[in-house]
Amino acid sequence: MEAYLRRWMKDALAKHQYDSAIYVGDKLLAITDSDSDAFNLAHAHFDAGNYTRALAFVARADLIQRSPAAKYLAAHCYVQQGRHEDALALLGDKNPTHLITTTDSARRKLQHLHATNGVSKSHSSKAKGAAGRLDRADRSEGRDLGRREDLKYEAGMCYLRGLCHAKQNAFDRAKECYKDAVRIDVQCFEAFDQLMKNSLMSPGEEWAFVDSLDFESIQVPPLQASEDERHPLGEGRPTATTSSSSSSSAEAADFTRNLYLTRLSKYSRPEEFTTAIETLSTHYALSHNPDILLAKAELLSTTSQSTRALSLTTQILSRDPYNFPTIPLHLSLLYQQNHTTTLFALAHDLAETHPHEPTTWLAVGTYYLLTARIPEARSYFSKASLMNPAFGAAWIGFAHTFAAEGESDQAIAAYSTAARLFQGTHLPQLFLGMQELALENLVVAREYLTSAWKVCDRDPTLVNEMGVCWFKEGEFGAAVRSFELGLRILEEDGGGDDDGAGTAGGGGGTTASSKGTDTQTPTLRLNLAHALRKLGRFRESLEQFDEVIRLGSLALSSSSSSTAFSTNPTSSSSSSATSNKELCPLFTAKGLVLLELEEYFEATLAFHAALAISPQDPLASELLARALGELEGTGVLGREEEEKVDEGLRRSLGGVRALRARQGGGGRRRRGRGDDGDNDGMDLDGAAATAADAGGS
Repeated sequence: MEAYLRRWMKDALAKHQYDSAIYVGDKLLAITDSDSDAFNLAHAHFDAGNYTRALAFVARADLIQRSPAAKYLAAHCYVQQGRHEDALALLGDKNPTHLITTTDSARRKLQHLHATNGVSKSHSSKAKGAAGRLDRADRSEGRDLGRREDLKYEAGMCYLRGLCHAKQNAFDRAKECYKDAVRIDVQCFEAFDQLMKNSLMSPGEEWAFVDSLDFESIQVPPLQASEDERHPLGEGRPTATTSSSSSSSAEAADFTRNLYLTRLSKYSRPEEFTTAIETLSTHYALSHNPDILLAKAELLSTTSQSTRALSLTTQILSRDPYNFPTIPLHLSLLYQQNHTTTLFALAHDLAETHPHEPTTWLAVGTYYLLTARIPEARSYFSKASLMNPAFGAAWIGFAHTFAAEGESDQAIAAYSTAARLFQGTHLPQLFLGMQELALENLVVAREYLTSAWKVCDRDPTLVNEMGVCWFKEGEFGAAVRSFELGLRILEEDGGGDDDGAGTAGGGGGTTASSKGTDTQTPTLRLNLAHALRKLGRFRESLEQFDEVIRLGSLALSSSSSSTAFSTNPTSSSSSSATSNKELCPLFTAKGLVLLELEEYFEATLAFHAALAISPQDPLASELLARALGELEGTGVLGREEEEKVDEGLRRSLGGVRALRARQGGGGRRRRGRGDDGDNDGMDLDGAAATAADAGGS
């Protein structure tokens, strides 16, 4: 009867018929009165959302103190009820770090065993054989708890401690709990996911952490050890002598490590990341898996290829419209590309289907930010951050709204919160540096930008900001090197196709070449031109100005970097709204360089182009007057060209006079004096036009 009821209960749980499972489980517990059946009934109540009743069943007969599985389930009930203090009181503040095994500790353990076997020469051969078998039996033999399932629940309890600390805003303690959970059980992905998606570690820390994990501790049970034979309380569990296939375990270890590598920061060691992606795509046919595609999209976004990244995120969401790990990156890419309609449709759909998800209100806030409705955007970003205080993307968006309105103090406070939450990304430090640059706090700005540089040294926006900082400090040579480095990064990363890694949150721009010219390239070239002008390298500066115009200066108006052209380098900004009038300073700066080169006629053309865009611009008007003053007494054309014009004029005038001398007939004297001047004037005008044509030819 007991077996019949257990199968019935299992079938009901498989069909999510929790009332049936609870009903049958209650009868089964009444018959057997066993701990395992009490645990199963508590588990059924947990699945049904009856957390208080689950606690009551799991607390019977000191089961919580005797079983790690029961303790984990009870703590999980507290967490689900929001009773984080009670959960911590049950779990305790300390993690069982003595259960941790890493790659290094496993190697030391094996070396110790080999050394012991080597010095035991006085033992019998039988004792030596036993020692050798112990060496090969189980890599986890030094742990206090010998059963693997107990270790998994201990790791799960570390994860729950981390959740509780995170709810209390103790993010450093939460990070250590998550790390210990993965160290104890490398398959505790929940804890690993919290570390990665919240960017709780720097890129270097992430790679060092993964390198320290003991993936070789993963064991694949043989086929005959089915899940039906196991139970969290130990009943029907395979014995310690159950072995696993060494080849299968090794393959599982490599597979798990490659999966974890795809979640790491894309700022460093891209070769290993690419190798892991290729292995998973080719050997395991995961090339179209959403997580693998998302990892590729993150790498493309990091390397300033947002158009390609957007195509991948769109592909993911076309198959799984509510893939929430993908949506934040997708929102950023839509914002960069200025896809207002698509962003509106996505935000509207999420608001209808998932109103309790913080990502939903992140999408709504992003739409309002893109459409320059700043108060509405701020309210929705705030709502998302209140729903999940550890949601760094919401904090960054919240800070953007203050930056868009020039409220630097509030923006700095919000960016600082994001920097505390997102320790593994350079964006908050970058944005803090941008705000300090706007306030002319150059020393503080350089500290923030340097901190961002240590995390990511291949972001063109960051390189541009550092160059602007150098420029404002008067270090024009360093500024030139920074801007040239930014251009090299864009070229090495494939030329770019938009505003670069989404670091400034601007809209996408138009392209000016078949390669997909990014809108950061003109900004960097423009700033490079200003720095070269300051160094007196006018000819090189003029080449850069001409290149900006060739690329298509209108593309600059939608860049994530500020495109208000002036006679100084432009810093980045979250605003993307510009007008054609902002192109006026571009031609003004070019004309200024031409003045320095004493090419006054070309300078007047540049100033006229600037005034055609903004007729009231005072600087262009003043410089135009200066250029025209320099042209006074100076031939517009060269001496040789002017001589050709004069000679043509004389020939034309002589031809006219000869024609008039041959003319006869009455009335000539009568017309003479009154018409000679007019005819000469008309003829001179025609001669001038003819001479101009001759000079032009």
